[in-house]
Amino acid sequence: QVQLVESGGGAVQPGGSLRLSCAASGSFLRISTMAWYRQAPGKERELVATVTSGGSTNYADSMKGRFTISGDNAKNTVYLQMNSLEPEDTAVYYCYGRVYTTPLYSRSYWGQGTQVTVSS
Repeated sequence: QVQLVESGGGAVQPGGSLRLSCAASGSFLRISTMAWYRQAPGKERELVATVTSGGSTNYADSMKGRFTISGDNAKNTVYLQMNSLEPEDTAVYYCYGRVYTTPLYSRSYWGQGTQVTVSS
């Protein structure tokens, strides 16, 4: 079984920073892509950023320049550095991973989510 466990959420004032981490554990061969999504109250889950095992990154337009995603393949961990946080960034942040358990078979896994609250 594969598990993704997030950490690093919390409450911060506008303009502040937080760093989220997500570590994958369990029995698998490799992870091709990891990502962060978020879901604000009353809204649909939306993509924040993705990173491939090769280091390629992609960001939602509203996060460009403020958020940085990075991955550590050796630790099967993905990070999200969030700067200049705004109240609109308040949401539950979910970790995502595309995990290969055999050379040809992969499936998606999600973490349980971590709350980020931006408020004065």
